[in-house]
Amino acid sequence: MAIVGHWSPAADPASPAAAERLIPVAELARHALPDDCWMAIRGGVHDVSAYLPEHPSRPDVVVPWCGREATEVYETKTRGRPHSAQADELLARYRIGRLAAEKP
Repeated sequence: MAIVGHWSPAADPASPAAAERLIPVAELARHALPDDCWMAIRGGVHDVSAYLPEHPSRPDVVVPWCGREATEVYETKTRGRPHSAQADELLARYRIGRLAAEKP
């Protein structure tokens, strides 16, 4: 029930968390191809399909992480170096939801 003149976080359409889609791990796993590539990074799910041809590394470095949780590899680029702040900003553009917690 809403009270007129009373703000409620759930009723705020500008709140990104309220509208963000929860994506189960099984759905993430169905997007594991170069032309249909979703990755979970830092709890967010990103559809990076359109970006893969623009990525500076070879496709064989990125494609194995399609359809998977890829935070560790994103944080270290497999060489112990993090991605740049610019890469983080770019990644945010491809966010489509957040990874749903798995039920025990």
